[in-house]
Amino acid sequence: MGNDIREQSPREVWRHFYSLTRIPRPSGHEENIRAFIADFGRNLGLETTVDGAGNVIIRKPATPGREEQEGIILQAHFDMVPQKNAGTPHDFLADPIEPVIDGGWVRAAGTTLGADNGIGVAAAMAVLESDSIRHGPLEALFTSEEETGMSGAMGLKPGLLRGGILMNLDSEEEGELFIGCAGGLDATMTFSCAEQPVPAGYLGFVITLRGLRGGHSGMDINLGRGNANKIMNRVLQEGYLRHGLLLASIEGGSLRNAIPRESTATVAVPGSQAGDFLESLAVQAATIKTELSSADPGLQIEAVRVPVPERVIEAGVFGKLLDAVRACPDGVMRMSVDMAGLVETSTNLAIVKSRNGSVEVECLLRSSVASARDDLAAMMRSLSDLAGAAVVFEGGYPGWKPDPAAPILRSMREIYTGKCGKPPEVKAVHAGLECGIIGAAYPLLDMISFGPTIRYPHSPDEKVEISSVGRFWDFLVETLQRAPFG
Repeated sequence: MGNDIREQSPREVWRHFYSLTRIPRPSGHEENIRAFIADFGRNLGLETTVDGAGNVIIRKPATPGREEQEGIILQAHFDMVPQKNAGTPHDFLADPIEPVIDGGWVRAAGTTLGADNGIGVAAAMAVLESDSIRHGPLEALFTSEEETGMSGAMGLKPGLLRGGILMNLDSEEEGELFIGCAGGLDATMTFSCAEQPVPAGYLGFVITLRGLRGGHSGMDINLGRGNANKIMNRVLQEGYLRHGLLLASIEGGSLRNAIPRESTATVAVPGSQAGDFLESLAVQAATIKTELSSADPGLQIEAVRVPVPERVIEAGVFGKLLDAVRACPDGVMRMSVDMAGLVETSTNLAIVKSRNGSVEVECLLRSSVASARDDLAAMMRSLSDLAGAAVVFEGGYPGWKPDPAAPILRSMREIYTGKCGKPPEVKAVHAGLECGIIGAAYPLLDMISFGPTIRYPHSPDEKVEISSVGRFWDFLVETLQRAPFG
């Protein structure tokens, strides 16, 4: 097997995906990819619109004789999560992604691949370009900034879309059809941290935590992986209580929807305690590594001497911060009683960072039950009040209530079973699919979500199974050609 993904099957999808890897497209920096997709539509002679939220809508007329069928909307987001391994010299604002074929999978060289949701975008582009696929009226909706708050979907105005069926191409397990998703809410706690000069006789250290798998904070939250912010806080609290450690600065995690993989803290430790501190740190690191040996075996924690920082957070304030982060909920809060194996409610302690005399703790709260999400938010507010921190909630978005009787689901189950000899699994997902937001603006849409098999999205281990892309494509094409549904 060669190493050119454009030679893989189906070539029409891989060719477009490769073109996407050439264009930097991290969330919030999407000008070039937006222009690329809009030019793609216009060069095909298709009606192309860029709306006020930065979404691109491309319309393709029906194949002759199928004009009266209900319109279908193919939907995918064009931004990607920018994550890389420590030491990987990649600039997500300037450098292309370098795809690598590894056995039956495609991954990137030390970075996220962007198969989430680049494969969905590429498939929609291939449908728009094709002159052999028979279909009714089509729209392709390419949304912006999905990974950092779904602002593109949130900004989509009622009345823009004409179709009655929406196929979201952003699921990550081929052979599964998704008919529901969780809603979400961003929580940010801010701790005002008075500072003091470093006492005499202290030594400076940088504690580095890396090697965790990370992953999607919805899809992977139930896998028992380590959270870099929780682990770093555990290390710092041990050092504070036993050895008088004080904190100068901290930076852990980078995105709310990614389980944090790395954290770095600059600290000061009494010189008389330095040896005991390093010995204690080694023991603690070994203990935590043993705890995570099955779910997250790559954890590394080390401390390196550095110049003594000039100032640190006052000891009393630091102690309260440590208590608050230790008590902050993280991970699965409740499993669904209606769908086996589905996480109902969770939270991801995503980011801990110090700046300008304060420390911010950023979390993403998820639940498929609105009242449970609100209860989790109340828990965070109570914790903030007890710790003397300010808390802000923003970026809330609705979930998508499953409809097992939807005509699109019934038809696609029949198509998949006929092609594969077995029925697809029907699921809801513990993540914030854009379907929930789009469905709120277009409540009459019949919606479904499906896609190829992607592992470890939102992390540098992200990879997509080559064979599953072919099955996903064949299923999409036959579904379009078998319309209408009902």
